[in-house]
Amino acid sequence: MSGAARRESPLRVGVLASGNGSNLQAILDASASGGIDARVVVVISDKPEAFALARARRAGVPAVVIEKKNFASREKFDVRLVEILREHEVELVCLAGFMRILTPVVINAFPQRMLNIHPSLLPAFPGLDVQRKALEHGVRFSGCTVHVVDEGCDTGPIVIQAVVPLAPDDTPASLAARILDQEHRMYPAAIQLFAEGRIEIEGRRVSVRDAGIIETALVNPPPDDRSGKN
Repeated sequence: MSGAARRESPLRVGVLASGNGSNLQAILDASASGGIDARVVVVISDKPEAFALARARRAGVPAVVIEKKNFASREKFDVRLVEILREHEVELVCLAGFMRILTPVVINAFPQRMLNIHPSLLPAFPGLDVQRKALEHGVRFSGCTVHVVDEGCDTGPIVIQAVVPLAPDDTPASLAARILDQEHRMYPAAIQLFAEGRIEIEGRRVSVRDAGIIETALVNPPPDDRSGKN
């Protein structure tokens, strides 16, 4: 928690999830511990079997299922999604493994008030199967990105990122696990920035008021100590 003044009432967060919901759990835990000035007020899933729903119910949060088979179009699905979010007076929408690309119906209802987390350093490797792509490309660093949702696939303005170095023996599973640890830290941190009103978005650029900077460069693999010596 930064030194900014706490809100009079917690930021009301709605979470959209299609699967396990480990990032949802990280948000719930941060809220319960007082680590963020935010409260999850509804969890919505398009998959009735999603474990994220069980996590919500266990935390006493309303859990709602809306299945695409019950709607004639993506837009009609999204109209219902917006209705539920508004019924719960949601101020910030967080996607946590929600496996649908949202239409302007939702995006326009919550302009610059929707976040997503992606397991790469965007704009590198958007979409699916991200860790395999990173390994095949031979990058030295990967990580995760919390970004504002727009109409594209993982294309919105970047709020916060965490860097994870690749190890020589990494597999997609091992890399994904290390990145996930950082996701669980970064998502609550991004929500707190919104709760504190420290976010300003102009075009593609997100400014964070009173943010610091890490001045040390990261190099992987570390250079030999003799590098640069005559």
